[in-house]
Amino acid sequence: MKHILIPTDFSENSWNALEYAACFFENIKCSFYVLHVNDLSNSDITGNSFITLNTKEKFCAKDKLNETIDRIGLCCPNPDHKFISLEEYGNFIDITRKTVEEKKINLIVMGTKGASGIKASIMGSNTGNVITKIACNVLVIPDNIIAQKPSKIAFPTDFNLFYTYPILNSITEILEISNADLEVIHMSQSRPSFSNTQVINKAYLHDYLKEICTESHSFENILGKNIRETIVTYISENKIEMLTMVAKNLNLFQQLFFNNSIEQLSYETTVPLFVMHE
Repeated sequence: MKHILIPTDFSENSWNALEYAACFFENIKCSFYVLHVNDLSNSDITGNSFITLNTKEKFCAKDKLNETIDRIGLCCPNPDHKFISLEEYGNFIDITRKTVEEKKINLIVMGTKGASGIKASIMGSNTGNVITKIACNVLVIPDNIIAQKPSKIAFPTDFNLFYTYPILNSITEILEISNADLEVIHMSQSRPSFSNTQVINKAYLHDYLKEICTESHSFENILGKNIRETIVTYISENKIEMLTMVAKNLNLFQQLFFNNSIEQLSYETTVPLFVMHE
């Protein structure tokens, strides 16, 4: 059984993420933990270590969580899916990390806010912090995405990392669940010249994919002056329906997703982003 965490602020964005997850894992036995984290400012603190929750806020959150669970049950009825509501007060990242550990979470699914997709000024820091600070695979769902399995997934990589078992296993699982084609893409500003390490890593990945999905993967080299614009164009022109990346590949990750600071997400996407952790 998979254990999936869906943080919610009761917005349509977080509902969209929950609906997408239920659809994506329709044939997998899953426990979905729907988590709402409220600020401590909405609690009555009566002592240094004792917190009494504000009654109005407490029941409001509980009611909304129950409504969300009822709604997803009616929208996506599935005997193999179990939905559990969780409500907490405190720091979002701390509580999310604790929940991942306690509930043995395999995947976090989060929705973005605003038409620009992943963008710090719209989304805030929660999704960026989850991706960079919590060692758990994350699936980010942009606005207005139809809840359906992708038929084509792109995997941008510079071949600088050795692909460990957790990464390869995540790729295998996402391909088996979606039955999608995988396009491994290497982006460069000029004709690529690979180091010995890159050649070895590429060959290793090629051999692995050849064994698990002989006819449903390809390797592409694409040229472009701007890495970000190049991948956006590639996604559009090739009808890519999901993007997957290794979080540990900070060099490529930062070129695609961040400005001056790794805390500032600036990449705009119209497709789900699956971030893999080791």
